[in-house]
Amino acid sequence: MTQYLTSTTLLIVILVVFFLMTAIKILNEYERGVIFRLGRALDYAKGPGLIILIPIVDKMVKVNLQLVTYDIPPQDIITRDNVTMKVNAVVYFRVVDPLRAVIEVRDYYSATQLLAQTTLRSVCGQVDLDDLLSAREKVNAQLAEILDKHTDPWGIKVTLVELRAIDLPIEMQRAMAKQAEAERERRAKVINAEGEFQAAAKMAEAAKVLATEPMSLQLRYLQTLREIATEKNSTILFPIPIDLIKPFIKMAERMEALEEKKG
Repeated sequence: MTQYLTSTTLLIVILVVFFLMTAIKILNEYERGVIFRLGRALDYAKGPGLIILIPIVDKMVKVNLQLVTYDIPPQDIITRDNVTMKVNAVVYFRVVDPLRAVIEVRDYYSATQLLAQTTLRSVCGQVDLDDLLSAREKVNAQLAEILDKHTDPWGIKVTLVELRAIDLPIEMQRAMAKQAEAERERRAKVINAEGEFQAAAKMAEAAKVLATEPMSLQLRYLQTLREIATEKNSTILFPIPIDLIKPFIKMAERMEALEEKKG
């Protein structure tokens, strides 16, 4: 009798341990449990905390709600203007509806990865190279919108898509470098021409002022002579305004006229 009771007690203990191991589950704060009872999913996901299941009857599938980062491998892209390149990006997404993430798609993680790769090739193939390089934010927003729209039935929320790197062929890099250099030269020439135009306009204004005041021209001439004199030059050549020697010319003409009369 004692042996029978011992065997019964041991069996009960084993059953209790088995029940506790199969019936009691603990879910973390970032986890949810989708419960299948006899093959049919309950209307809501359980968790976090302590979860009690019915052994053999219930089956639980854990779903992680943390933000997932997926680095899209480099994809071969042909842009709308027929430029071949490699583009890679990073996608940030998370599960917002655990029930749909388990029921609607077999493997939501792999499905989102493949969809991100195909969407990246599709969107980048519809834009020009210049737009892809200069309007990355617009392309990122378009990628995120398309991915979020297609993953919404799966209970997935795509929060952000960022283009990481765009690898151009060596020939295209050289062509873009030449184009950038030509653009810089053009801007330099335009700036130089604008500077010369402004300087010419100021000189014209100064000439008008000097024309109205002859004495100012003489003062400017004397100032120029003073500046030249400060230089360490052994020989200085400078023009003499005709106005300075006109009195001497007239005096010489009068003396010649007097001599002719005397003669």
